[in-house]
Amino acid sequence: MTTKSTKSTMTAAVYRRFGAPELVGLEQRPVPSPKPGEVLIRVHASTVSVADHRSRARDIPAGLGMLAAVHIGLVRPSRPVLGMDAAGVIEAVGAGVTSFTPGDRVIAMMGSAFGGHAEYVSVPAGGTIARAPANLTLEEAVTLVFGGITAQGFLSKVAIRPGTTVLVNGASGAVGTAAIQLTKQLGADVTAVTSGRNTELVTALGADHVIDYTREDFTGNGARFDVIVDCVGNAGFERVEASINSGGALLLVIADLWKMLRSRGQSRRTGKLVTWDGGTVGAADLAHLVSLAESGRFQPVIDRTYDLVDIVEAHRYVDTGRKRGNVVLRVTDVSRTRTRQ
Repeated sequence: MTTKSTKSTMTAAVYRRFGAPELVGLEQRPVPSPKPGEVLIRVHASTVSVADHRSRARDIPAGLGMLAAVHIGLVRPSRPVLGMDAAGVIEAVGAGVTSFTPGDRVIAMMGSAFGGHAEYVSVPAGGTIARAPANLTLEEAVTLVFGGITAQGFLSKVAIRPGTTVLVNGASGAVGTAAIQLTKQLGADVTAVTSGRNTELVTALGADHVIDYTREDFTGNGARFDVIVDCVGNAGFERVEASINSGGALLLVIADLWKMLRSRGQSRRTGKLVTWDGGTVGAADLAHLVSLAESGRFQPVIDRTYDLVDIVEAHRYVDTGRKRGNVVLRVTDVSRTRTRQ
């Protein structure tokens, strides 16, 4: 049996052209109806991530413009509502859905389908969706999704055991803060590369050592690691090869086409895994993050929270490249929203 939302329109943050934050504005759009196998979420919170910045500004790694166009559009945005994640309450379910019922608190990853920067979003019930942690607010819970799922996908490519040495380059962002926590809870010895102002943050999350990149190049001190997680895009294999132990790995969370094309040959030649593939993640991975959060082993990291009406300011802040952890977008309270016609 299909249930439907009682509302016919919703407020959404929409962009019609690629470019500056000011191109994002609030509009009224139809509330989607859940198709068979889908659930409709009333969104309470989403995040404004680096992925949203890249899509909105068309700030794509070198050589990947045409590939990116498949997901975001070539001349104009093909998915005008950004937001890769959502936390909210099930409003309605499509035919055949038995795993969720209206009223369930959930978190979901839409990925390149986007849609989280709106009051409602429909997602597959069998997709990357899980019940939200009982001990977190929805604004806190949404921080598990983008960074946590991304980090978990990359870390699935390697074996992390007690004593494994891991370096996280770009440790204070959404993916970096998740990578610290996920590797630390497995017993790794974690080195965080970030600016000095973030030392207290990454240490609180479990980092054993901190390198201030404004004062020291981590490749120049002779230290070697079993795994390097590059969340910045400036730690190509040529630069960090000598810093990776024999049989170790370089996980390229951000990579351009040249790094992608060379990775397989580098892996084969050196015996050190070089990969830009974030793996396949799903509901089980999200549920694992939920279990970690409920047991106190994964902390939400929130830098700033903005209301949906302040979406332009949220994008401006993310564009600075200085956010720490997650920028949360509070979606539910749109009482003072003015939409463009």
